[in-house]
Amino acid sequence: MAVDKDVHTVRFEDRPVLLAEQAGKRYAVVGLALTTKPGNYQLALTTTQGALASQSFQVQHKDYPEQRLTIADDRKVNPYQQDLPRIREERATMDQAFVNFAAVPVQLDFLSPTQGPKSSSFGSRRILNGQPRNPHSGMDIAAPTGTPVIAPAAGVVTAMGEYFFNGNTVIVDHGQGLVTMYCHLSEMDVKPGARLEQGALIGKVGQTGRVTGPHLHWSVSLNNARVDPALFLSRAAPQVGAP
Repeated sequence: MAVDKDVHTVRFEDRPVLLAEQAGKRYAVVGLALTTKPGNYQLALTTTQGALASQSFQVQHKDYPEQRLTIADDRKVNPYQQDLPRIREERATMDQAFVNFAAVPVQLDFLSPTQGPKSSSFGSRRILNGQPRNPHSGMDIAAPTGTPVIAPAAGVVTAMGEYFFNGNTVIVDHGQGLVTMYCHLSEMDVKPGARLEQGALIGKVGQTGRVTGPHLHWSVSLNNARVDPALFLSRAAPQVGAP
């Protein structure tokens, strides 16, 4: 949403928000979690002079479809007791990567990370082996094992590993709370801390972790809220500077 040009920082629910400039206007680009309830919300603004202000916006209801999947390895749906410490540790690693906020220039015109049919499954209410699970927090792109996966925008690799649910996973920080994650890879072709240019190779599509077949699960996080990756593919935006 548009904000005054003298706005220096923006926070939503005590989290920093990405600021971008386009066509001479300044915008706050806010990520809203799937759990956000309809209603009126406030942004907390600070101007370049240090003055405090607020700006309101409204969230409307959105329906998402139900998706039923059968996972051959039931352990990936109902982990054993001995799996839980590993799952908690991996969750903590990912959570830390999602909350990072680096005040650096941000690129919003994303490339598709791989070639293949893109699902519209973001937000779907998932039923795995007959059991309700959390809504789908990313986009699935179907592609054969070995298909290259590239960085949709410039960024830094902040976490990677072989995770229980996500399989081989790479997380890339693009700056200002914009973070992307690539799951189920057959190969990871980067190292922690690597600086990637737009189009750089991240890895290759696979079917590691909890899957029904080879595909890329691609997540986009904005101020620590998972948002629909399609939003970044359906718009053209220039490079923007840090606040």
